[in-house]
Amino acid sequence: MRILLVEDDLDLAKGLVLALSSQGFAVNHVSLGQHALNSIKAKDCDAVILDLGLPDMDGLAVLKQSRQKDTHLPVLVLTARDGVDDRIRGLDSGADDYLVKPFAMPELFARLRVIERRLGTATTHLIRLQQVELDTSAHQVRVEGEAIGLSRREYMLLKELMESAGRIKTREQLEASLYAWGEEVASNALEVHISNLRKKLPKDFIKTLRGVGYSVSAS
Repeated sequence: MRILLVEDDLDLAKGLVLALSSQGFAVNHVSLGQHALNSIKAKDCDAVILDLGLPDMDGLAVLKQSRQKDTHLPVLVLTARDGVDDRIRGLDSGADDYLVKPFAMPELFARLRVIERRLGTATTHLIRLQQVELDTSAHQVRVEGEAIGLSRREYMLLKELMESAGRIKTREQLEASLYAWGEEVASNALEVHISNLRKKLPKDFIKTLRGVGYSVSAS
């Protein structure tokens, strides 16, 4: 899931990007409301984490305008405004969820997993395809019950491929799900990750992935 993080506290934003990336999310960060609206208009994200205290415009205005551009885009408000009236205004303005600072990271992760399930990219925390099981809560992959070790990018790519059963994913879409804006991506990076998955997963499973989105060689 591609997340747009709208937060003007750069230290907090840096920590959130690192934490969310470690959980398998591709995160792009902006600190201004107008930049957030531009990204939403370009459909560069699957969900938004939105701070309300932005330097150029109030976060509620961003929320209301984003709803005019995309009524279905999930928005989780992350703010220090902890009054009941503040929460009501946020939810009435179109927020899907409201989390008050300071917060526990595991709670943020859990709320994002709920949003992910609502998007239809995951109906449960377990994704199964043939003998391979991917646990999005524990960030583990098991083959016939035995855990295997994957790098963060390999895990993210496998998750994207397994969730894409029956749907075609272009190379650009897969790279967008793995890398944030501005990250340097080697021309053969995707092929390297696929090659590593091919070595770690059963050959008949890799053949199955050839028909799931991006074409994966089984040789």
